[in-house]
Amino acid sequence: MNTSNNTVLITGGSAGIGFEIAQQLSAQGNQVIITGRNAERLQAAAAQLKNTTAIVSDVSSPDDVNKLVAQLKEKFPQLNIVINNAGFSASPYRLLPGADAFEKASAEIQTNYLSVLRLNELLLPVLSQQPQAAIVNVSSIVAFAPSLNIPGYSISKAALHAYSRVLRITLKDTPVRVFELMPPLVNTEFSKEIGGEKGIPASQVAAELLEGLKNDIYEIHVGGTADIYQLYLSSPENALQALNSIE
Repeated sequence: MNTSNNTVLITGGSAGIGFEIAQQLSAQGNQVIITGRNAERLQAAAAQLKNTTAIVSDVSSPDDVNKLVAQLKEKFPQLNIVINNAGFSASPYRLLPGADAFEKASAEIQTNYLSVLRLNELLLPVLSQQPQAAIVNVSSIVAFAPSLNIPGYSISKAALHAYSRVLRITLKDTPVRVFELMPPLVNTEFSKEIGGEKGIPASQVAAELLEGLKNDIYEIHVGGTADIYQLYLSSPENALQALNSIE
């Protein structure tokens, strides 16, 4: 996959991993569109980047998504890469009485999985018209080994992982390639509640994504995710224990 001269949509592109991906892709001569819910923060992010357009849009809002898709079709008909980075922050809780787990998990599933499904489905007609196109779904290390402390987030990312695999097979005879970016804990504002200061820098995640795209690595296991994945292949139970002992 070429990593220059593309038109790229990055949801949740105003901060953290999304901003770093936008920064690295814009520096390589790509036209970048970033979305987010906070107009002020979004415009401030776009002002720091080259060749970047900011569009205020909430991926969990059907109306916002429909408006976004209409804008993209009109102004960016050459769109050929969609990076589904926007996500609901990992809520720390355990599956115990009084945790309000249903409500928390509903919000996480809606944003981290169902909103990705909706946006991809609406943009597939545009992507399929390009000579070369890609969908990147940003999941997580917890898709392989769920965390005791962020169960709803873990489950939503496991759903996204399964969806990514199915979508990749479904689109194998089309111009659209499906990638999955799988970071471990990353040091961003998004992850503060779960000890993000111990995580790797977002710039490393972005760099490994670009390297994975360039080399057609469809599951990009960033940092410690690679180790957990290998352990998962030999023993899912040991991977589960290892990830939870880390936390």
